[in-house]
Amino acid sequence: MSLDLTGRRWFVVGALGINQILAWGSSYYLTTVLAKPVAADTGWSLTWVVGGFTIGLLAAGAASPRIGREIDRRGGRPVLALGAALIAAGQAGLGLAPSLPAFLAAWVLLGVGMGAGLYDAAFAALGRLYGQQSRGAITTLTLYGGFASTVCWPLSALLVEWLGWRGTCLTYAAVNLLIVLPLAFALPREERRAPPPKRAPAGGAGGAPGAPEPHGTIVYVMLALCITLSGVISAVVSVFLLNFLEARGVALAAAVGLAALVGPSQVGARVVEMVAGRGLHPVWTMVLSTLLVAGGLAVLLAGLPLIAAGLIAYGAGVGIRSIARGTLPMALFGPVGYATLMGRLGSPAMFAQALAPAAGAWLLEWGGTAATLAALEGLALLNVFAALSLVPAARRSAGS
Repeated sequence: MSLDLTGRRWFVVGALGINQILAWGSSYYLTTVLAKPVAADTGWSLTWVVGGFTIGLLAAGAASPRIGREIDRRGGRPVLALGAALIAAGQAGLGLAPSLPAFLAAWVLLGVGMGAGLYDAAFAALGRLYGQQSRGAITTLTLYGGFASTVCWPLSALLVEWLGWRGTCLTYAAVNLLIVLPLAFALPREERRAPPPKRAPAGGAGGAPGAPEPHGTIVYVMLALCITLSGVISAVVSVFLLNFLEARGVALAAAVGLAALVGPSQVGARVVEMVAGRGLHPVWTMVLSTLLVAGGLAVLLAGLPLIAAGLIAYGAGVGIRSIARGTLPMALFGPVGYATLMGRLGSPAMFAQALAPAAGAWLLEWGGTAATLAALEGLALLNVFAALSLVPAARRSAGS
């Protein structure tokens, strides 16, 4: 007997949304608040403390393909639950770490937990549950995820003040065990099974429902490039945005206020996409995302006075990129093997995001703000080309 998954959709998405807020906030966004307190308390180098996060992303990238295959084999419920347990174990390891090597080893656990418990795994679970009808669920989930930093940065700061950084990590370990883990188990046990795959023409785009093995096709390569470039750009900008603004003559207090526009712009753009973009192929969401990011960076590079408008455009592009990342692979390649595909696509993106801040720091030191922004704009324009190259395949997959 099959479950009525449609009737439970809002419950499933709501439970997974709260799961994502807490999972992101207690892992990916953790270093932003804890890095300096950890270094000050332990005497460990700030570079190594922040490097733990890089190690975590590398571990997530290495685990991502296997995680996708396991979701295809077993469903999202057990994998997301494992992600919550690993994040909790990693948090406990951080909080109890007696030395820097132990601290870095805990980040390996935490990183694998991120690979199994964050967006890519959640998107894959929703894709397995709802197939071609998963777009609305994925979009709604990104709305929840947009509040992760809003909720958890102040919470982390408050916990550090009350309990210290070790107590904060142990508290988050408890949160993942007592809240995030049960929410993962709230997903339905029975998930939709994809039909047996049909072979696609060699080298074809493999539209939905066609190509079970897109790996290696030109469309797959361009999609992976688009997702990876987007991750590199956002990783560098998120770390150095204040530096970019101050180099343009903006005072620190004003720079912080301007940077704060990015978050609400992400959420606002997702709401607009959910309402206005429902009938459009996800490729146009990806194209618009790359254009907005390129336009926003161009404003910063040119030193135009409309910095606020540029940051709003950039934030909107980053916001709807999350939707395109979850929905475009499904639209291009269909539901067969979707979780495995998401794992493969996520791996290079994770590796690139792990290394991008270090590369950005080197470029900023070597060439200054102008050279760094010019490089980012070049990557953004290349990303526009990569997104546009997917349009013909999207038209074929839509049958037009």
